[in-house]
Amino acid sequence: MPRPAAARQIPRSIRSPPAPRLTGPTAPPPAATRMPEFQTQCANLLKARFPLLYLSTWEEERALAAIRAIAQDPALIKTPRTVYVWKQTTGLSADGRPGREETRAPVKALEVVEQTDEPALFVFLDFHAFFGGPGGRAADPAVVRKVRDLVPALKNARSPKNVIFLSPTLVIPPELQKDVTILDFDLPTFEDIKQVLDAMIAANRQSGRIAIELADEDAERLAKAATGLTLQEAENAFARAMVQDGRLDAGDLEVVLEEKRQTIKKSGILEFVSSDVDMASVGGLENLKRWLKRRDKSWLDAARRYALPAPKGVLITGVPGCGKSLLAKAVSASWGLPLLRLDIGKIFHGLIGSSEENMRTAIRTAEAIAPCILWIDEIEKGFSAVGGGNDGGTSTRIFGTFLTWMQEKQAPVFVVATANNIDGLPPELLRKGRFDEIFFVDLPTRAERVQIFRLHMTRRLADATLIDGFALDDATFSALAAATEGFIGAEIEQIVISALFEAYFEDRAVRLDDLLHAVQNTVPLAVTQSEQIRAIRDWANVRAVAATPREHREGYAEPAAAPASAAATSPASAAAALAGADVSADPSAVDVASARGGRTVDF
Repeated sequence: MPRPAAARQIPRSIRSPPAPRLTGPTAPPPAATRMPEFQTQCANLLKARFPLLYLSTWEEERALAAIRAIAQDPALIKTPRTVYVWKQTTGLSADGRPGREETRAPVKALEVVEQTDEPALFVFLDFHAFFGGPGGRAADPAVVRKVRDLVPALKNARSPKNVIFLSPTLVIPPELQKDVTILDFDLPTFEDIKQVLDAMIAANRQSGRIAIELADEDAERLAKAATGLTLQEAENAFARAMVQDGRLDAGDLEVVLEEKRQTIKKSGILEFVSSDVDMASVGGLENLKRWLKRRDKSWLDAARRYALPAPKGVLITGVPGCGKSLLAKAVSASWGLPLLRLDIGKIFHGLIGSSEENMRTAIRTAEAIAPCILWIDEIEKGFSAVGGGNDGGTSTRIFGTFLTWMQEKQAPVFVVATANNIDGLPPELLRKGRFDEIFFVDLPTRAERVQIFRLHMTRRLADATLIDGFALDDATFSALAAATEGFIGAEIEQIVISALFEAYFEDRAVRLDDLLHAVQNTVPLAVTQSEQIRAIRDWANVRAVAATPREHREGYAEPAAAPASAAATSPASAAAALAGADVSADPSAVDVASARGGRTVDF
């Protein structure tokens, strides 16, 4: 049975048809009235007779509708003007009438502009093809020269005339840089996209072809998820969600996010990360989870009542292998927001001068996709060259751009940055105003290791026939947690995997001895990197909040308070002995295992 087609009855003011008349008896306000900043700026430039304007946007129809609305509004522009549109396929035409064949040539079209006596506005589409561009494409010298000749003619004409270049790519030859004024044309607002969604819902609810099962908050989430898309992309996403199963509900959020994935792939700098890991899949770190939970949905309209700004982000430092990166993925899945990964290495890849533009492109893309999560893994490695001077100051300039954006950003882009080596973090990154909070992830405590063992073993031993002589219960998990004091989460996962490999090789079920044997063969990070862990704890005790709550840190001392004499009775001594470490030769390893760092601030 064929699936129903979704009706796309979008208000004319949103769809921006080519006809000059934008409103109907029941149509909502035209798109231009919802863009006061662009409207005012463009009208002022036209009134001031700026000869050449440049709009870089993919939304050709919406931009043309906004330009036509301005050109025909005496309150904005004083002298209404005829809008002529040039395309290389049709030439120069006005009011939808076919253009003259000879005006398809760019130079001839520019001559017509010069000869026109009436008040007019000339919009040239895709004219960037004659201005040169990437890949070594040269500009057309005759066209560039004619545009320069046109500048004084436009300024001194008896009737007001202006030229607007409308292209998806910003390309300005050096000869015209002083004559062209760039206009920003933002993507549709949340209100624009919500109006499109509401119109589609109303049309399909009336026809009865699509089942609409969407609460007001769910509709807001769908519209918020579509911000950053063009109106056409948003409409396509909503229509696809409707026809996929003949209904529109909260579960269609993933369809909208798929459209955003396409946008990310085209940028080439950011990576869209799919995540099916929720907060329940992360063992421990309950203090950090509670803090994040309190910021969920803070980008929705309901938060405006409290005058809340969008949260800036969180910096997660700590011991490697303890779940920092996993938590970034869990935030995305739990909040229902797309996760973008920024690889700083890609920012520095390319020609000289392109690194700064790459950073600006990454920021613009993230803000266009907002609300979203921007994940920067091991941020200290990306900015390690800041202040070094070996790259001509490129790293410093890029870092400065990122810091300014973190401080001033208004878009709901929540930054999750992780760091292992705090010595490599520039001090400017750590001050208040950059991140909302800095958290420290230490070695998992005994209570957290119980959770980690439970997660890995219940997931991998779902087949009960693979278990021999023990049960997946609290007693087993507690025994294993007691034997792995000082082990990180990644090591615990490998212990479970090693036991499974041993059982698989011998074609039998897994025994508890397999797990304990894997523990004995593992030298934990608390032994191999005890000095580094002590150093980062000393730093975190003053500057970072512990990701582990107070109730899970009972029985553990602060690093400075862990007496060396406690080595014989500390749980760490058992772990060190199992790992084959000489406790008496390295008492600092015992201190590392028996203490936990970070400021205690419970949420």
